[in-house]
Amino acid sequence: MSEFRQNLTTREWVIVARERAKRPEDFRRESKPAKPLPRRRENCPFCPGNEEQTGEARFVVEKNGRWAVRVVRNKYAALAEETDPTRTWEGRFLKAGGYGVAEVVIESPRHDLTLATMEEEDVVNVVRAYRRRAREISSRPGINLVTIFRNQGERAGTSLAHPHSQIIATPIVPPHVRGPIQEALSYFDQTGRCVFCSTLEEELADGSRIVEADDAFVAFCPYASRTPYETRIYPRRHAASFTQITDEEVVAFARILRRTVRRVARALGSPDYNFLIRSAPVGDENARSYHWYFVLIPKVTTPAGFEIGTGIYINVTPPEEAAAELRRQEV
Repeated sequence: MSEFRQNLTTREWVIVARERAKRPEDFRRESKPAKPLPRRRENCPFCPGNEEQTGEARFVVEKNGRWAVRVVRNKYAALAEETDPTRTWEGRFLKAGGYGVAEVVIESPRHDLTLATMEEEDVVNVVRAYRRRAREISSRPGINLVTIFRNQGERAGTSLAHPHSQIIATPIVPPHVRGPIQEALSYFDQTGRCVFCSTLEEELADGSRIVEADDAFVAFCPYASRTPYETRIYPRRHAASFTQITDEEVVAFARILRRTVRRVARALGSPDYNFLIRSAPVGDENARSYHWYFVLIPKVTTPAGFEIGTGIYINVTPPEEAAAELRRQEV
């Protein structure tokens, strides 16, 4: 039988439709096998030799005398660093200049790799770049939210195959982000505890939705997963902001991130996906009520009228079954 489940951290509801449960093979798309990608593509702006197309790097990680990760300004961003962010009224409507920071993290000089196929050392370098840029961007005047995310594949919103992720920083903290933060604060005011720490304790105590755990991080399919195979990674140490991640945690996070992406790729046939790092707004880095985390969402289903109209998602794969399948994958 299907059931409603509530997300403890956001108070949102989902429907877990057990009678419509699907196996991993049900999500594999019927298509011709993709041609193998080359190590380098002549017309790719992110490939070595084409650096002038992306402009001067803002941060570089080097390996064996060559760049291993490059962070560059996004040439086609919707926001601009030179824009005046002042908010003004237009009648009863509020507007502001499109101020913000938009950067691309070119994760590897290899055109044919993904986070699932990179070496662990290379993923560590990517996470180091995330931390470095998040810290620097957070120090800029007017920036209130830094979002790190990755779109893998066309269904996830990207058309460039070269491995890359993005960082976008805005002067605005939107309701979609602020709402869960307020829910977390309400929980803290009521219980004196971080709701994310409580969620992690509950997931570890149950165990059925845990994918992998080590001394620093826990990967799991949440109790109220909105979509099939949604997977989250929580740090065990309470920290509101990703910018507070330590050197040791960078290595541990890169390891479990890579392994999680590999598990999803092997279970579902390398699906397109989105991932993002949720972190406290700038200035709230020491909040006792919030906790940074990572979430990966495979693009195996599409929200339809009911989901759009109600905000209640229907998940056709119980998270207990998804976690069990991901645990079975060899990584």
